[in-house]
Amino acid sequence: MQKTAIVTGASSGFGLLTTIELAKRGFHVVATMRNVEKRSVYKTLFDERPDLLEQIEFVSLDVSVEDSINQFAEYVNQLKTVDVLINNAGFAMGGFAEQVSISDYRRQFETNVFGVMAVTQAVLPKMREQKSGKIINVGSVSGLVGFPGLSPYAASKHALEGYSESLRLELQPFGIDVALIEPGSYQTNIWSSGMEVSTGSLGEQSPYAAYMQGVMGNVEAGKKKHGDPLEVARLISDLAEKERISKLRYPVGRGMKTLLLLKQLVPWSWWEKVVLAQVFKRK
Repeated sequence: MQKTAIVTGASSGFGLLTTIELAKRGFHVVATMRNVEKRSVYKTLFDERPDLLEQIEFVSLDVSVEDSINQFAEYVNQLKTVDVLINNAGFAMGGFAEQVSISDYRRQFETNVFGVMAVTQAVLPKMREQKSGKIINVGSVSGLVGFPGLSPYAASKHALEGYSESLRLELQPFGIDVALIEPGSYQTNIWSSGMEVSTGSLGEQSPYAAYMQGVMGNVEAGKKKHGDPLEVARLISDLAEKERISKLRYPVGRGMKTLLLLKQLVPWSWWEKVVLAQVFKRK
């Protein structure tokens, strides 16, 4: 029987590439997105393989809206099986903690954390019933390392780390695996291509204005080192094909292992100086 994979946030970035990669590997892919009109991008990508489009089903889903989640849950109940869920939908909110509104923090968590939880809850009854399944959550280096000017995003991805760890332990007795992908910087990186900056941190009147310029300058300068996002899509697809996923965390990207090792080994005072030096040297 053809396996079914659900991908959230499939209109661009990792979600789009993962959907294509899974289709190539024979999956029936449920590609969810807030605006299904964006599915048109797939037609341009499948000029040479139009048959692959037949393996992709496009479904409207806004992970931050309760009615949309409820409709999605009804749709899931009609599926014969759900073999893989890839929680990829998310966005990045930047700004300095003093000036980021609580409503902006809530909005960040509604998508990156509560959205993941809601979609997972919609799928779990089906997976428990079939006594198998894989849930792959797309985290970030920001779930392991906090950066200045990115506390909304970093906090949401840190929360995803804790949720995924507990979820894996809860679901193993039911034959369901949970994995957490932790990408570094890639060419579709939402920090540079789609990051929102809380309005409180913008403008010359902000006490953090120079600081914010340094943060954004550092992000801009790092674009040259961004990796090929297809690397992440292939890793996700490899895990989706496995009989069992043996571990929880999968850091991926240039320099990720070194970065995480350094954070564990060096004293905090050293780490702090290195991070701040990277920001302020680009004021």
